[in-house]
Amino acid sequence: MKVSEIREMSIADLQDRIQIEKENLDSKKLNHAISPLEDTSIFKKTRKDIARMITILAEKQKQN
Repeated sequence: MKVSEIREMSIADLQDRIQIEKENLDSKKLNHAISPLEDTSIFKKTRKDIARMITILAEKQKQN
C-alpha cells in the first residue's frame, strides 16, 4: 500500500485497516506453520505496511 493512499484515509478507516492487516498477518503465519510457503517476503511487506499505517495514524492523531 502506498503512503499517499494511507494518508487519504480517515483515522477510523486507518484503525480498522490496521486491525484487519494484523489479523491477516496472523492468519498467514498460521498457514505458513502448517504448510510452508515458498515466498515469505509477504510477511515483511505486510509488517512494513502495518508500521506505515500506525505511524501515519499517530501523526493524524497528534494533529487533532
